[in-house]
Amino acid sequence: VKHLDCLKAGQAIQKPIYNFELHNRAEEIETIYPRDVFILEGLFVLNESQIREYCDILVYVDTDADIRFIRRLQRDMKERGRSLDSICNQYLTTVRPMHEQFIETSKKYAHIIIPEGGSNTVAIDLLITKICSIVEE
Repeated sequence: VKHLDCLKAGQAIQKPIYNFELHNRAEEIETIYPRDVFILEGLFVLNESQIREYCDILVYVDTDADIRFIRRLQRDMKERGRSLDSICNQYLTTVRPMHEQFIETSKKYAHIIIPEGGSNTVAIDLLITKICSIVEE
């Protein structure tokens, strides 16, 4: 929320970067400069009422649970050096229950729910049209 306040006031922010291999913030940071349009993404964005108030469009990208698990499995093994057992254990004990408790329930706050994510070209075209209309205002 503090970062959004700064960006809205025309000030750059220093965005932390998370290191998934170390399970902690990295020493590096990313400077984000104010712009006319921001795409704010994250698992818990829709859960935070203060963040929702900043957003003109609230979008929930809905992806089938099997696809989410396969993507996680491939990513964590390839990019994060994790074992199959550790990924499955984390998914069953933490990821799936937290998704059901916090992420799935945040759909109710979305203005738009997009099934099939990036392959849903109709929804993407609608979003582009809406964003352009906001920028033109």
